[in-house]
Amino acid sequence: MRLTKKQISNALFIVSICILLFTPLGFKIKVQVSRLFASSVTEAKEEQVLLKSYSWKLVDLNGFDFNFETLREKVVLVNFWATWCPPCVAEIPSMQKLYKDYGDKMEFVFVAKEDYKKVNQFLKKENYNFPVYYSKTEEPKALNSKLLPTTYIIDKKGKIRVVETGAINWNSKSTRELLSRLINE
Repeated sequence: MRLTKKQISNALFIVSICILLFTPLGFKIKVQVSRLFASSVTEAKEEQVLLKSYSWKLVDLNGFDFNFETLREKVVLVNFWATWCPPCVAEIPSMQKLYKDYGDKMEFVFVAKEDYKKVNQFLKKENYNFPVYYSKTEEPKALNSKLLPTTYIIDKKGKIRVVETGAINWNSKSTRELLSRLINE
């Protein structure tokens, strides 16, 4: 039986889709596409939600308890992420650069939504050193999102100034200007 051009192109299309969906190469492609289309941070100018409660217990990668309450009156970036999430992995390098430059001026809370072992392997493999936590109690209602990645930037007064979902270029000029302004307020 001889295959037609249409049958060959359909087979190639199906193989390409399978590679994209079911292989590590497909994951890497999704990460690169997410980086390519990553947007910039947009500050919420209208209706900024006030974080009424800082009641949230977390635990870090070393097993030490962390109380989110200690971050009241500080500028805080909270990021919910997972290593299996292509947009999360796509934005992490820009997050690491931001953490490197602002980690001593503000607080960063990266909340992992998967197994400790996988997260730890990922961090070591990629040489990332930002602080990663796991929730012990439910996060404050204003920080509740079902989407990954979701990132919040909270100012010193507790106002949520940024809410972003999906891959974002966090190491942008606009993000740095916003953070510097919030830190100096």
